[in-house]
Amino acid sequence: MHITESAISLNVTDVEASANWVQTHLGFSVAMQADGFCSLSHPDAGFHLIYLRTGLPTFKPASAAGRADGLLVVFTVSDIDADYARLQSEGVQIITPIETEPWGERYFQMADPNGIVYQLVQWVTPTPQEQS
Repeated sequence: MHITESAISLNVTDVEASANWVQTHLGFSVAMQADGFCSLSHPDAGFHLIYLRTGLPTFKPASAAGRADGLLVVFTVSDIDADYARLQSEGVQIITPIETEPWGERYFQMADPNGIVYQLVQWVTPTPQEQS
């Protein structure tokens, strides 16, 4: 198998709201769009982020429409503290404040207007207190 591109498709109520949110706060740009559909790219992401409006008759399988239970869209970044401060100042809804796991995963989570959860991560060397 030879994969030429990758994408994640998310079924949302308001395509424009999520598309605008990732453009404004995460630096994505529109690659393609049509009624009920928007594909966005980022030079560092390695995949397209696609939003499909809930209820499109072309969405398949129909059993997965509108379901994103437990889904996290995760991006590894190089300066998580700067991104956290910037996103807070932009008024982004932070749903999990920044924290560091014992294994060195420093992260926070935020939500877009459709409730999609995005997580930014930076791998750090944990302090002795975080390792215990």
